[in-house]
Amino acid sequence: MKRIRINDGKVGLVFRNGDYRKVITAGTTWLSLADTVMVYNLTDQFYSSKNLNILLRDEELAAMLEVVDVRDNEVVIQYADGKFKQVLTVGKYAFWKGLVEYSFTRVDLSDFNITQDISKAVLTSTDLLRYIRVYVVESYEKGLLMIDGKLEKALDKGTYYFWKNTTAINVLKADMRKLQMEVSGQEILTKDKAGLRINFYCQYKVVDIEKFLIDNKDAEKQLYVLMQLALREYIGNYTLDELLEQKSAIAEYVLEVLKSKAETLGIEIRDSGVKDIILSGELRNIMNQVLVAQKQAQANVITRREETASTRSLLNTAKLMEDNDMLFKLKEMEYVERIADKINNISLSGGNQVVDQLKEVFSR
Repeated sequence: MKRIRINDGKVGLVFRNGDYRKVITAGTTWLSLADTVMVYNLTDQFYSSKNLNILLRDEELAAMLEVVDVRDNEVVIQYADGKFKQVLTVGKYAFWKGLVEYSFTRVDLSDFNITQDISKAVLTSTDLLRYIRVYVVESYEKGLLMIDGKLEKALDKGTYYFWKNTTAINVLKADMRKLQMEVSGQEILTKDKAGLRINFYCQYKVVDIEKFLIDNKDAEKQLYVLMQLALREYIGNYTLDELLEQKSAIAEYVLEVLKSKAETLGIEIRDSGVKDIILSGELRNIMNQVLVAQKQAQANVITRREETASTRSLLNTAKLMEDNDMLFKLKEMEYVERIADKINNISLSGGNQVVDQLKEVFSR
C-alpha cells in the first residue's frame, strides 16, 4: 500500500494498468502499489489521454465536471467568473466545477443574425472576430442590407455585426452629404460652328437610396451624361455672341433639365453653374481683334465729338472778336504772352524799325 495526498484545489484520477479506477479529492488516500494517480488543478480545463466518454461513466467524476458538447455549425463562448475566456469550436470539452464559475453562450452559425447577448468587447476580440462579419455605416451615410442578393432592410449610421456562414451578405452604402459633380473641358460647337470648351458644375444630394443604389446602375455616371447632353442641346441652339451675352441662362436651362430627369435616379439637384467658357486660340485672337476694333471706333467717335465741340467754340470766339476790337486785342496779347514765356533771348536787327514794330505790337 502507498499513501497519496491531494492538496486543496486539486483532484486526482486513479489508474491501474492503464485503466481508470476512480477519482479522489483533497486529503490523504491509501492506494495499491499498482495504482498511479494523475493530479489535476480545479482551476484548469480538464484534459485526459483517456477517452472522455469512458471517464464520464463514473457518476462521481461526471458530477464533478461540466461538459460542453459543441456540434457542427456551432461555436460556444466560454466565460470564467463572468469574464470572457475563450471560443470553443466543434468537439467535447470538460471543466471542473467548484472553484471557478463557468458560463457558456451557444451560437448557431447557420443563422447570420447575432441574437445572443454578447458585448461589443467580446465581439471584437481576436478569438471571436474571425467568426464575424463587420460593416460600418458612417454618420454621413445610409446603407442597404442585401441577403443573398435581396434587399433586407435599410441601415442607418452605426456598426453592424453578422455571423460568418454560407449566407451571402453585402451592405451597399451611399454618401448622403451634398455633393458636387463637374464636367471639365467639354468641347461643344455653337450654332455658328464656333468651337468652345466649357467647365460646368452641379451640386446634388441623394434623397432615395433604393433608386440610387438598386434601381439604377452607376447613377452618378448617368447624371454626368445628362449634364453633357443638356449642355450640348442648349449651346447648339445659340451663336457664340448670344452665349457670351446670356451666360447665366445656360445654368438655368441645365438646372431645369436635370431636376426633372435626376428624380428617377434618386437624386435631387440643388444648384448648377458655368465656371468657364474657353475659346480656341484662333477664335480668341479674332475676338480680341474685334474688341480692339470696337474700342478704336469708340475712341474715334469721341475724338470727332471733341473736335466738333472745339471748332464750335473757336467759331463763337471769332464772332465775338469780330464785333469787339478790344476783345481781339486782348486775345492777341494773350498769344504774345504765351510766345514770350517760351523765349529766353531776343536779338534785334534793323534799327529803329524793329523797335517801332514791337511798340506797335505791345501798345494799345
